[in-house]
Amino acid sequence: MKKILTNTKRNALLLFSILALAGIASCSEDFLNVDPEDVAVGEDFYVTEDQAILAVNSMYGNLREFNTIAFGWLALTTITSDNASKGSVPGDAGFLDNFDNLTFTATEGTINAYWIAQYQGINLANQVLTNVPLIDMDETLQNRLLAEAKFFRAFHYFNLVRAFGGVPLRTQVPVPGEQESPENLNPPRASKEEVYEQIVADLTDAAQVLPVSYSATDLGRITKGAALTMLAKVQLYQENWQEVLDLTAQVMGIGYSLTPNYHDIFTIAGENNSESIFEIQAQTIPGDCEASNSQWAEVQGVRGQFGWGFVEPTEDLVNAFEEGDERLDATILFRGEVTPEGDKIIETASNPRYNQKAYVPSSVTNECGYGKDQNIRILRYAEVLLMHAEAANELGMTQEALDALNLVRNRADLPDVETTDQAELRDIIWHERRVELALENGDRFFDLVRQGRAGEVLRAQGKNFVDGKNEVFPIPLQQITLSGGTLTQNPGY
Repeated sequence: MKKILTNTKRNALLLFSILALAGIASCSEDFLNVDPEDVAVGEDFYVTEDQAILAVNSMYGNLREFNTIAFGWLALTTITSDNASKGSVPGDAGFLDNFDNLTFTATEGTINAYWIAQYQGINLANQVLTNVPLIDMDETLQNRLLAEAKFFRAFHYFNLVRAFGGVPLRTQVPVPGEQESPENLNPPRASKEEVYEQIVADLTDAAQVLPVSYSATDLGRITKGAALTMLAKVQLYQENWQEVLDLTAQVMGIGYSLTPNYHDIFTIAGENNSESIFEIQAQTIPGDCEASNSQWAEVQGVRGQFGWGFVEPTEDLVNAFEEGDERLDATILFRGEVTPEGDKIIETASNPRYNQKAYVPSSVTNECGYGKDQNIRILRYAEVLLMHAEAANELGMTQEALDALNLVRNRADLPDVETTDQAELRDIIWHERRVELALENGDRFFDLVRQGRAGEVLRAQGKNFVDGKNEVFPIPLQQITLSGGTLTQNPGY
């Protein structure tokens, strides 16, 4: 059972009942300045322990919102990469071609939606961190809720800093009755280094408080392992190799283990298993389709059979899998194939390939639409092993790198890697990261950027990558306008 699903309508009302999103100027025409009816606001809301829990639950619910995990997420993180193209059919959501070709501009609405979605999550976290400490409640629970909020604030800022570089940093909301300065209400962009510093601080704090596990009634909540893994990933993107090695070693000692069969990870039955570190929980709530709102799987499902058909795996991704790699069949769904669950993928499907990690068998309820029960895997133990391998290799610890790498390869029924050449092993680890995590957690584009080879790889796939520009996305023009020019644009846009 997935226990932290929260009512979408309640989440939306909470979003709009609180103050305008961080990083967006306080303009009278701002579309967020609305007055919803029949909802507690401000000091009327953050009073009881139950309200504190509800406020934290809203952060989990926000992860399933369309702009948080569907079009915006998939466009910026996956369609831009060499792993996938737009998919679907010509003309359907034609604006996604701009992400496929890397021809988007600062006026692209999907980029603005992605920006807003991240700041929605940050604002919800800041509301918790500002108001929950004022509630008279159980101290242990209070500290845990605050740690969950710090994780989510870090998670959303990590999404922002990878996509845009430096962004406005907002770590609190106005206290009722206090007047904030214009600079605090409309902050300029912080540096990329300052954003990363805040992310590291939040995740470090969270990891010290969060439990290793929860009871069944709180399945799916953020754990110590999730905070440590996310912190390791943040350090990976900054090439702080010793920190990555130490953090991943901590996670490796917690008790996670690789799922023996790779395919099982992405089934409904395989959710929240021994390899899972953090998944976005999704489930059909009978009679409440508004709460059953995840469209991550639906957007990518086979067009004409399950879903909308977007995010088509590339032939280059198919060719990246070694002969005998069991992960290929579990990652890519081919036109005409029969799935292990018995579904025949129609021969007339508009695209030859689809994301099998988003596939949900036809036997699962479609009461609220396709794929509403498919959790979204964000952090897995296999990624911990690959980060450990990469850090160990960079630190000259070749055997330790090989040991971690080969655990992942052996699970895919592949032989051990034995090379001791650091440069060759680096390329192998990067390749292993691609095929292990393909079409899953939105890292591929950002991995290519951090590895310094995005231009080379993406231009080879026919994408219009411009060095010195496309490493980041444009700051949305709407946000620059709302800020009155306080926000500045990235180079080349």
